[in-house]
Amino acid sequence: MKLIKVLLTIVFILTAIIYARDIKPIVTINTSGIVSDFVEDNGFLYVATDSGIVDIIDLSKEKIVKKIKLKPLTTAQGDVIPARIHAIDRYKGKTLLVSSDVNAYRNVWIDDGIELKKVIDSSKHLMPKSAFFINENRILLGSFGSDITLYDNSDNTQLYNSHISESTMGGMVLTEDKRRMVVSDESGNVRLIDINSSKVIKTFSSEHVDNIYRVAYANGIIVTAGQDRRIGVYAKNGTAYHLKSNFLVYAVGLSPSGDRALFSSGEEHYLQLFNTKTKKIGNRLVGHYAIPNKILFINEDSVISSGDEERIFFWNLKKK
Repeated sequence: MKLIKVLLTIVFILTAIIYARDIKPIVTINTSGIVSDFVEDNGFLYVATDSGIVDIIDLSKEKIVKKIKLKPLTTAQGDVIPARIHAIDRYKGKTLLVSSDVNAYRNVWIDDGIELKKVIDSSKHLMPKSAFFINENRILLGSFGSDITLYDNSDNTQLYNSHISESTMGGMVLTEDKRRMVVSDESGNVRLIDINSSKVIKTFSSEHVDNIYRVAYANGIIVTAGQDRRIGVYAKNGTAYHLKSNFLVYAVGLSPSGDRALFSSGEEHYLQLFNTKTKKIGNRLVGHYAIPNKILFINEDSVISSGDEERIFFWNLKKK
């Protein structure tokens, strides 16, 4: 009986491989530096780079139409270096940025299209790796040390600063309604947290034994990217499972329905598609030259991705 199950599994995998195909990007756009983060908003893509520049791409024209530039930094030795941008978000016409400073801490900025304003100075000794708008006045920061900070930039007050784990933070995303966040860490745990109170609603710990680099959330489903070469899936009905990769998994992405997911895989840096309900492996997205660091579904068939390289990739999953 066990032999039959093994043979059926092998047949299933081979069938999936035979019918899967490689998809190449429909467009690649060169950026002003190595891409660290990006966000889509109303038909425009805002791309943060290590050169201290945000490239604003008009998706309909498939080209950079504007840039936000931070002033370079001058080190104690007199060297001029770019203010690397680590995180970016958008909300109602405003752009939220996190950038490096010479003291190793980070600045937080808001650009409204007219003025670039520093809302948190590096003298506050914060080290956010993730930043999100909650509403027009509040921003949420997640640090390497697994501290989450809710900040009101209208009156420059910190509403809370909560330490949620003794392990280094991995990935951080918000739910669609911005009421909850999903945070992973080096221990292999994933936490669902209420944003208003910073209270942990639920901890997921069954699918990883090591650091989780990234998390994705859509329609009640969580997918995780692990150093243990696992892709964890936590479904709405409470069930969980993981797939195994032959390489460290650095990035994951989920379609709006939560039915389709992508994860980075292999030394060739391709993106592997799979169905979260059936676990069926699908097509590969081939074209990255470096390790992928972010995957974003715009809809069920359109995907944008980036890696440790000076370009951004656009994919159509229906392309033949």
